[in-house]
Amino acid sequence: MISGFGQQALISILSHLAFIALAWWALQALRIDQILKPNRVFQARVLYILLSIVIGSSVSNFFLDYLLWSQQLPLIMQIVY
Repeated sequence: MISGFGQQALISILSHLAFIALAWWALQALRIDQILKPNRVFQARVLYILLSIVIGSSVSNFFLDYLLWSQQLPLIMQIVY
């Protein structure tokens, strides 16, 4: 049972990192620099990082919830019978 928690933690960490990296990559397609004030490069980078974390974590949480629910779905049949 304890090893299950370790596996779940590893999957969660890897999922969050992968989706944050994917969000970072996707945000590079936007031209946010046109919206921001001139000479605010550091603030633009921080904004990219924060947006990547928010989007990546949200998608990762959805993915992990879906994975958990799909694993729990067969338990419905055990309760019914």
